[in-house]
Amino acid sequence: MSGNGDAAATAEENSSKMRVIRVGTRKSQLARIQTDSVVATLKALYPGLQFEIIAMSTTGDKILDTALSKIGEKSLFTKELELALERNEVDLVVHSLKDLPTVLPPGFTIGAICKRESPYDAVVFHPKFVGKTLETLPEKSVVGTSSLRRAAQLQRKFPHLEFKSIRGNLNTRLRKLDELQEFSAIILAAAGLQRMGWQNRVGQILHPEECMYAVGQGALGVEVRAKDQDILDLVGVLHDPETLLRCIAERAFLRHLEGGCSVPVAVHTAMKDGQLYLTGGVWSLNGADSMQETMQATIHVPAQHEDGPEDDPQLVGITARNIPRRAQLAAESLGISLATLLLNKGAKNILDVARQLNDAH
Repeated sequence: MSGNGDAAATAEENSSKMRVIRVGTRKSQLARIQTDSVVATLKALYPGLQFEIIAMSTTGDKILDTALSKIGEKSLFTKELELALERNEVDLVVHSLKDLPTVLPPGFTIGAICKRESPYDAVVFHPKFVGKTLETLPEKSVVGTSSLRRAAQLQRKFPHLEFKSIRGNLNTRLRKLDELQEFSAIILAAAGLQRMGWQNRVGQILHPEECMYAVGQGALGVEVRAKDQDILDLVGVLHDPETLLRCIAERAFLRHLEGGCSVPVAVHTAMKDGQLYLTGGVWSLNGADSMQETMQATIHVPAQHEDGPEDDPQLVGITARNIPRRAQLAAESLGISLATLLLNKGAKNILDVARQLNDAH
């Protein structure tokens, strides 16, 4: 070993030799794969630390006979994991960002948002319809989706199809598609299929003009205790600046609309030449009423991590001290402005009706 840098690294390694970082995850295969990928990155960054993965079931994993939108619980896939964080049984939890509500319970924060994979939705067809698209499926074909957002947009776009709720993890849904004759196709997040290595099942990718995606879709979030500075520093290096800023804008839009699982709200974001573009929309449950708009803001995306805020810096549940505050606030402001524009044009009425109808069914 030579040089002070190496000596410091060795000292740090030795001092933390026995430190075990406990990582919480849902039990599903996809959740495990996602958690493993984050832990692998952390191991490469911190070779002196040990990581232990602790898997647990959540309410959303247990209630499989009810549509997500009907359960009316915002933290469906996160509650048990947050309890483990609170009790100090785990130090961090890896989630699909789209499962994390825009307002987290007090004491928690999202300490990292990893680089986003494809945010789009994908169509997987029953073996007898391979080679088809949603457009070319026979009249009255049944398409499975657990999401009001997908059903509302696709009903509007493809009125010849019928949409029906399908629950369960990815493995279960694919089995239901293949083995039962009930569904001609199902809609799933492209990122989940990619992470499972099932790209070969993707028959069609839905682009924004067909179906905009959920807030945070395709990105992983790492939830930690808000006051646990050591762990915040540890995971903060995982922040991907562009993904972070896009997701702050998306989450701010959803939060200001007060949308959740029980209403169809969708987004599309893009970063180009220093401009962040945000398209957001709301739909009635059957897709007949809809409203969408696009806005943009000038945002400087740092080439690498720069110093951000020192004070309590949470924005839409996210802490990112290594990303400039100015950029984060501009992204949040864009989301709020777009939501305000839609609300001023009557989006609240569409959302209220959707909420009431969903509650009544």
